[in-house]
Amino acid sequence: MKQEKNPQKEKTIKTDAKSQPSPMYRSLPCIRVDGDLFEHGVHEVVEEIPIALFINGRHAMTAMMSPVNLEDFVTGYMFTEQIIKNIDEIESIKIEKNRISVITKNLFKVLGPKKTILSGCGGSTSFIDTEKLPKIHSDFSISAGAISTALRSVLDSEIHRTTGGFHMVVLLDSQRVVSVAEDIGRHNAVDRIIGHALRNGIDLSRTFVISSGRISSEMVRKCLTANIPIIVSRSATTTLSVEIANKTGLTVIGFARGGKLNIYSHPERITGARLS
Repeated sequence: MKQEKNPQKEKTIKTDAKSQPSPMYRSLPCIRVDGDLFEHGVHEVVEEIPIALFINGRHAMTAMMSPVNLEDFVTGYMFTEQIIKNIDEIESIKIEKNRISVITKNLFKVLGPKKTILSGCGGSTSFIDTEKLPKIHSDFSISAGAISTALRSVLDSEIHRTTGGFHMVVLLDSQRVVSVAEDIGRHNAVDRIIGHALRNGIDLSRTFVISSGRISSEMVRKCLTANIPIIVSRSATTTLSVEIANKTGLTVIGFARGGKLNIYSHPERITGARLS
């Protein structure tokens, strides 16, 4: 699938970001060992840097991530953490070396993350309260064949082949690739594709996500917040991810390889699926 620009007008946010992103990896010296042979060499190693996020002058969090496309990341992060409800609440984004400063239109709004999925007793244990999680509202469906075709065409990364150190997440609709993100963390990559979609006016209820890595409950939570109805991985998923997905309307698919896949929840969104 070929990535195309959405005809809708991109949301314009004032930003001081540099036009050229930082490189995602560097060549570092190493000693290569092959049996009894030791020799000096170099290898490409992924960049991992701390990025501190400040919202209206207050420190919100610090994340370890790849130093590229930070506008998409911070937009997606603030949305999936329910700090903002839509992109219009962002007034400006300023990106410096290891710092992102965001100003919102409502300077007096309480901007703490609203993760309401955890409940506890006595401060010692916690559980997922699925009743407080968003539900998927979408009639989007896609065929198993289209998913397999998309997997073969999109999960091929030159950067990953070079370094072996990145996770890849792709956002697609029924016709095209909407956004591609690579990061040292799967959750960061999910925030990046969601942020890109928000900045470009994409209807996320008509999309699906493909991940190169394991589907976690946190990735599921982010899809629920964004109303993305299907998440697919060529790797595994977790039991908690499936449990949450079954109760919230999300379709979770794992081990999507070689034309085969496992549908763990809400198979009605996958057309052409027949039980033998």
